[in-house]
Amino acid sequence: MSLRSSAWPPEVLYRLYARRLWRALDRVAARPRHIAMIIDGNRRWAKQLGLADAADGHRAGAAKMIEFLSWCDRAGIGTVTLYLLSRDNLTSRAGAELAQLQGIIAKLAGQIAENERWQVQHVGSVEGLDEELASALSNAQSVSARRTGMHVNLAVGYGGRSEIVDAMRAIVRGHADRGGTIAELADIVTPDLIGEHLYTGGQPDPDLVIRTSGEQRLSDFMLWQSAHSEFYFVEALGPDLREVDFLRALRDFASRERRYGK
Repeated sequence: MSLRSSAWPPEVLYRLYARRLWRALDRVAARPRHIAMIIDGNRRWAKQLGLADAADGHRAGAAKMIEFLSWCDRAGIGTVTLYLLSRDNLTSRAGAELAQLQGIIAKLAGQIAENERWQVQHVGSVEGLDEELASALSNAQSVSARRTGMHVNLAVGYGGRSEIVDAMRAIVRGHADRGGTIAELADIVTPDLIGEHLYTGGQPDPDLVIRTSGEQRLSDFMLWQSAHSEFYFVEALGPDLREVDFLRALRDFASRERRYGK
């Protein structure tokens, strides 16, 4: 019987389609080592549903990220970075909404760390973060440090430009501490050296960057690391992201020829 048959309820058709995509993925060799996710559209989602509180959208988006990580884990993705709170958010969001959002992210960090296989790392700055959130990120990183499963980066208080500045400051300070000269510093600075001093130093750069809500911009996210990344934009708002959207992104990635400037 065709999957398009009206005899099949929509939820059954969806499960069968997802199963078909998973089977197809099992036959594909090209798979991202590192996926970066820009979760966007939480506030619009809440507004469309007539919800008065934007926090309802943020909570739904956080719950979706738990699902998203489970899909990535099943697909064998080694590293996942979630863009949850930017440096710009810390200065542009209203105080009440920002406080609620930070509490939601703190809870999310704890939930992710509850998975006994996932290793959690905070990438970003604690400057400007609530004490509760800073503590939750530190604790999630500490309790999961020895795990060897999927590596989950939580980009919180994160800005791509700030990350590059912080990396350069660390290089300069380290060189000065060793008694090096400015002329010597100019000779040793390379892309590899800068990469080692980023928040994600030692990790593979993202092969695939996914953004929800139909927006097609980076928003100061992983500016250095995404130099050769593939991008996939999903129309669905963050909380509405579906498993099949994720699988289509992987299918699309597998069909692309990555040239790296060749």
